[in-house]
Amino acid sequence: MLPTSSGLFVDPEFPASVSSLICGAGTPLSILCDRITWLRPQEIIASPRLFPLNARDGLGKQGILGDCWFICACSALQKCEKLLRQVFPVGQCLWTDPGYTGKFTCRFWRFGFWVEVTIDDRLPCLGHKLCFSHCQDQGSFWLPLLEKAYAKLHGCYESLWAGQVADALVDLTGGLVERWAFGAGEEHVRREMFNKMLELKERCAMTCSVLHYREGAKELGEFHAFTITDIQNVVAKDGQELLMLRVHNPWGRCCWDGSWSKSGHGWDIFSPKVVSNLQSKMQEGEFWVEKSEFIQDFDELTMAFPVNEKGQILNIWSGLPLISTQEVYGSWVKGQSAGGSRNNVSFPDNPKFWLRVKEQCQVYLTLNQRPLHGTGATQNKDSLYAIGLHVWKVEKRKFNLTKTLSSPPVVGTSSHSYERQFHLYCELSPGYHLLVPSTFLRDTEADFLLRVLSTGHVTLSEIVPPRSMAPASEDVTQRSWDIQTLQGSWKKGKNAGGSRNFPSYHLNPSLPFSVPKECQLVKVTLLQQCQEDKCHAIGFHVYSVSRDKQKSPLSGEPSASCVPHSHSQEVSQVCVLSPGKYLLVPSTYLPEQECGFTVTIATKVDRKPIESQETLGRFLQEVCVITVMK
Repeated sequence: MLPTSSGLFVDPEFPASVSSLICGAGTPLSILCDRITWLRPQEIIASPRLFPLNARDGLGKQGILGDCWFICACSALQKCEKLLRQVFPVGQCLWTDPGYTGKFTCRFWRFGFWVEVTIDDRLPCLGHKLCFSHCQDQGSFWLPLLEKAYAKLHGCYESLWAGQVADALVDLTGGLVERWAFGAGEEHVRREMFNKMLELKERCAMTCSVLHYREGAKELGEFHAFTITDIQNVVAKDGQELLMLRVHNPWGRCCWDGSWSKSGHGWDIFSPKVVSNLQSKMQEGEFWVEKSEFIQDFDELTMAFPVNEKGQILNIWSGLPLISTQEVYGSWVKGQSAGGSRNNVSFPDNPKFWLRVKEQCQVYLTLNQRPLHGTGATQNKDSLYAIGLHVWKVEKRKFNLTKTLSSPPVVGTSSHSYERQFHLYCELSPGYHLLVPSTFLRDTEADFLLRVLSTGHVTLSEIVPPRSMAPASEDVTQRSWDIQTLQGSWKKGKNAGGSRNFPSYHLNPSLPFSVPKECQLVKVTLLQQCQEDKCHAIGFHVYSVSRDKQKSPLSGEPSASCVPHSHSQEVSQVCVLSPGKYLLVPSTYLPEQECGFTVTIATKVDRKPIESQETLGRFLQEVCVITVMK
């Protein structure tokens, strides 16, 4: 006998009330709120179960909520038991279990983490029936429970009204998603796409969408998502082979009125046996369509990447497992690191990352932005920014940043897009690569997650800009500079004092220089005179000289620093310094390391340059910023 509703878990965070249904987005759902009741599964049907005995009976049907995009994405869980158990943790007490409490937990991948969402099993109903999503087998409740948890994650059910299938697939799998638009692309690309669908149909969730109204195909609706449940090469009477796709409409009714409707003339080219075989496998809401008509009447195809038994994501093109996953978080901050697209002179201000590839491998670079608020009906175009990503191969341990970013990237987005996440696919050779994520508009603030998934071993790390480094948007190409060059050396037993971590630091050479009143921008370069493969770790600090002659400048905190020390021939930094007198203290990281060095100090002066503006601009772009690999 099933437990009664008394004494069961009631979720105070997501109550059975109007606040869990709507959030003021103005959808038609608000009209029906007063008629909705909340029932537990055992109050709806005598013998509820979580999953159907036949997987095909678990196909999702859409209710009065416009979340076809989420329902179609849930088909990914039916393709992979490992994913299903990731989203629905095992060991939860069901309705026939003695320990049943009415509590269920689901997991969703959100911005790099699997987030647990706990709900009670009270579900919205109209007339004693589920009014939102349900399974083809109405005695199975995995889908409406998952939908409720997803609604709680987003604040209310109404937040799920309209959305992107790709976003839901990422939330349910934590993996990668491929999207193709049928309006673009060449025939060989489409052929490769359909071949891949045939190969992976048993392992991947595949969906298709209609994004605008079509005359002659109005029965498909507008802004609607469908699930592709099968794809087959079928031989016609004349021996011709046709690619046929079986499509499921989450409305749960047949909406297809084309040549491949149940009584359409398209079936005439097949033998009665073939027709019977194909049509007998259709469930409610399913229809068959031939490839050319499919391309004509649908706008987009979305496919989730398969996962192997170890839980590794597989490259859909090569089948190889993506064995390495690297992640790093970052932000675009106004006035600091929100440089905008490559159209802006401030593009070098954007966050920058090192990707070290240790062996030739296939690489997926994914960029995820954190939406400002909401999803679906509550997420408008202002919630997402147009984002992009570009990659440059760096051949040496030191390189000119401006010159590098002015050259064509190895791979990059063709245009910035208003997407929550996207990926770039490339094959990279061993070495170092510079990654620069960006928003299209400058000074756009947002958080992002950069992920690298690869078939070989790679490392990913952020290039942390020195705190006193001036943004590239300061437009140094419009300035004139005085350059001072000083030479010196660190000698063992005399002035090789090492870094500030050592008591002998004060022994290091101290080089005086001044910043005039008209100047605030100073560029300091330290070059050690050694072979590139025998470099010491070097850096420098800049100290302000006070009028108090009794006080050593080195006893205070530096005004600017170029640390951590770097194993490079040359380190360089643009600093913002107030007018006055300063000491520059170059050092190796460890004491007692001998080496000669050259210091170049460039200070901006208020005079017209002798060169033309164009010539000066080109010169300064080449030496403006030097980035050193850590």
